[in-house]
Amino acid sequence: MPLGLYISLPFCRTKCSYCNFASGVFSPAAFQNYVERLCLDIARAPQTAGQMGGCFEPRADTIYFGGGTPTILDVTQLEQLFVTIRQNFQIGPEAEITIECAPGTLSAKMLETLVRCGVNRLSLGVQSFVDEEARAVGRLHTRAVARDDIARLRAAGIANINLDLIAGLPHQTPASWEFSLSEALAAGAPHISVYMLEIDEDSRLGRELIAGGTKYHAHFVPDENLTAELYESACERLGTAGIAQYEISNFARAGWESRHNLKYWTRQPYLGFGVDAHSMLYCAGLKAYASTVVELAQTGTQSNTAEKDARAVRFATPDSLEAYLAGAPLRPASVSTQSALEEAFFLGLRLTQGVNLESIAAQFGEEAVSPLFAMFAELSDLGLLTRQGEILRLTARGRLLSNEVFERFLAEPRSCGDGAPPRPVGLRPASAQPL
Repeated sequence: MPLGLYISLPFCRTKCSYCNFASGVFSPAAFQNYVERLCLDIARAPQTAGQMGGCFEPRADTIYFGGGTPTILDVTQLEQLFVTIRQNFQIGPEAEITIECAPGTLSAKMLETLVRCGVNRLSLGVQSFVDEEARAVGRLHTRAVARDDIARLRAAGIANINLDLIAGLPHQTPASWEFSLSEALAAGAPHISVYMLEIDEDSRLGRELIAGGTKYHAHFVPDENLTAELYESACERLGTAGIAQYEISNFARAGWESRHNLKYWTRQPYLGFGVDAHSMLYCAGLKAYASTVVELAQTGTQSNTAEKDARAVRFATPDSLEAYLAGAPLRPASVSTQSALEEAFFLGLRLTQGVNLESIAAQFGEEAVSPLFAMFAELSDLGLLTRQGEILRLTARGRLLSNEVFERFLAEPRSCGDGAPPRPVGLRPASAQPL
């Protein structure tokens, strides 16, 4: 099964107040050293996979450049990365190649370089089409700049565009949110991501909100109920416009879903490079497992082979630029059968299509699934899950309370260090490469 490749570029022009990613503002002098280290890691990917106990696959059919803001690099540095990737992996002509971009960083030279390097999908971090809201959280662009970038992308032949929006920004109201949704729809982007503002101690705005302060416009942040209403209105508005919800935070016209992010949610193998990048590979010696997973998911056929007991390995890089450049070791974690079962539920349930209980039983055995039926019934009674035949899905309310639902599938709380995907729940941007 071809890999997905994630390239972390953690550099920003400015750090947005809501951002809780491993990114920041650094001198451009640091960019080249980082690119050189990335290229070295990409070149030695087969050895790294072997050391981690994973099965290396030289083919890749999705590449995702996230951050940070990858487009603040010099074009020669991006070209160096593309050359290195193509020298070390087999990239087919149909590969999905995505790069994230902050509006206003897409110069004519950058756009020309992206097209020449084969980028065919671009994720634009608009967050809000209301200038006051964007400015309040430290975004440097305006509505006019975002609209111009979209037009230039189309003129350059890149029609596969995602627009990021955040519900719950300071100063946001139902009317201003409706304006942002209308602008996103008018832009004609085939893919829109909608996230609810995360409130935690990993961002300046989150810390200020927790402390009850007023810095970073914290006292103008909508309450949780209004934020939830904004999210729900987006689900309805986008769905009515033909942009269907296929994952908790992601909406697309038919055929325009993010192939790269679907790898995370369907437990396909991927390799991450750079600061705070995560990888998941099937274990060495079990190459057949990759095709078996797909076959079982499609047919629900019972497997009586050793693949039922297959393991995967996850590993992560350091989450600081200094530690990464200093060569700090990777953080590996084996995935047991029990962990794989839990992941199959809490990752699969992110998808609107839900999970197929027959397929899961085929992979892990009826004895692993049947003890969960009582929990399914309880969550159904609470209005969080719905079961239709063998298909289990989150309800609309369940999507809002997905963290609480997913926790019920864990035998015990886990972190990345003991085999769980990093931060597998909640509504957060795909750029975080969270799975």
